[in-house]
Amino acid sequence: MTNDDQKWGPFPLILAGAALAMLTIFFVDGEWGAFALGAVLMVAAALRFAGYGGLMAVRTRKTDMVVYGGFGVGLVAVGMFLEYGSVLKPAVLQLLGGG
Repeated sequence: MTNDDQKWGPFPLILAGAALAMLTIFFVDGEWGAFALGAVLMVAAALRFAGYGGLMAVRTRKTDMVVYGGFGVGLVAVGMFLEYGSVLKPAVLQLLGGG
């Protein structure tokens, strides 16, 4: 592996996935684009957990995993609620004891 490969790491993969997800949000379907962007962020968290860094390593590994994973899970949840909100909202309210 060359020094350039170590510097970049998996950043181009994550950047390409995020760009495709944003294009999906703007031109195809916002719900599935949000889901895809969340999935890309969760992949970034998994790659940081596996020890990959490169340009993705902005903070410590643990902080990057929590931030990428948290935003990823949040975006996947938003995408799911936008697509299936009429089914998920009553189920979540029932689980929380409010509905």
